[in-house]
Amino acid sequence: MDWVRRRAGSLLGLGLIGGLVWTTVVTLSSPGWYDPGEDCARKLGVGDGTVRTSWFPPSASCVSGGEVHQYMSTTRSVVLSVVGVLLLIVLVPGLILTVQRLTGDPGPIRPGTDEAGAAVDLKRRRRSHLMWGALDMGVAFAVVTFFSVAGIIFGGLPGGILSIVATLAGVSGFGTLLDRHMGPLPSSALDSRRRGTIAGISTYGVVFAATAVSGQLPFFRFWAVPLGAVAYAVIVAVQWARVPAPAGQPV
Repeated sequence: MDWVRRRAGSLLGLGLIGGLVWTTVVTLSSPGWYDPGEDCARKLGVGDGTVRTSWFPPSASCVSGGEVHQYMSTTRSVVLSVVGVLLLIVLVPGLILTVQRLTGDPGPIRPGTDEAGAAVDLKRRRRSHLMWGALDMGVAFAVVTFFSVAGIIFGGLPGGILSIVATLAGVSGFGTLLDRHMGPLPSSALDSRRRGTIAGISTYGVVFAATAVSGQLPFFRFWAVPLGAVAYAVIVAVQWARVPAPAGQPV
């Protein structure tokens, strides 16, 4: 169980990637949202049909003249249903264990010194975190902008939900990585996970709220990139201000 807990992030990532692939396959196995009637006519020879779809169990049919024509085969529906259940078995524990890691063992404290024992220049480290960390997070939000569009278009509502969860997990993990390499010292691995998670989720919240206020949901626009970078820099600056400096080292 300890091994599974340590691999919680990988378990969650596997479940999210698998879930996004699953929603894409279900979407591509159903009539297209743009002109479902044309798809029914092209595949089944049904004219003026009404489309019926279901996400779970996955199914799609075209109804015309009182007759139901299966657009998605029963075999594919059964296989996708089984795969969907297996993905939930992976996804739910991965999500729970990942959240639990925010309250786990803090681990050893990384001191404010390098391997040679010399004091780390915390002012320089903070500048790097504010500048390069913000730039990196901005690039991450460029990927998020494309990812959110693809998730909704190819995965529908479930794909949109999964893309949001995947984005939150991704920016949290990326924020943790940035904190470990450029964040405040002294610090533990748990401190970095908490600060990185707060910074990543808060940045996403700012971009999401700004997009909602502008009436642009459900898709992010590319102005989310500079907004994400600025929001992250502000949040990180607050985090640095809340961490007491080691004796003799002003931050």
